[in-house]
Amino acid sequence: MLNSHGSHILVDYTSFFASEKDIGHLLLSIMEQAIDNSEARRVHSHVEVFDGVISPPGFAAVVLLDESHLTAHCYSDKGWLAIDCFTCGGTDAEAIIDEIHQHLLKFSPNIKLENRTTTNRFLHGGE
Repeated sequence: MLNSHGSHILVDYTSFFASEKDIGHLLLSIMEQAIDNSEARRVHSHVEVFDGVISPPGFAAVVLLDESHLTAHCYSDKGWLAIDCFTCGGTDAEAIIDEIHQHLLKFSPNIKLENRTTTNRFLHGGE
C-alpha cells in the first residue's frame, strides 16, 4: 500500500453570483485568510481580473504556498467557480477549503457545490 505526503482538493461551484464589485480581490483576501489560519506558509499571492474584452469576464487567483498552492478561477458571467488546494506534509487542505466555503455562502447565498474531490498526492512506498 502506498503512503501519501499530500492532498489535492478540487471544488466546483455553480450559481456563484456575488454582488460585490471587486469579487476577485475579495476572494483572494479570503483565500489568504484561510491560509493564514492554517499551518501553511504563504509565499506569494496574485489575482488577475478579466474584463471580458480578450478573455471571458471573471478572474484567476493564486496563493503560492511553501507547501504548494491554492487557486480559484471564475467565469463570472456563467456563475462558475473552481477552487483547488494542493498541500503537502501535515497541512490540512480540507480545513482550508471548508473555511473558504463558509465565506462563499455568506456573499453568494445561492451558490451550489457541484463537486468536491480529494486525491492523495506524493504517493510513495515507504519512509
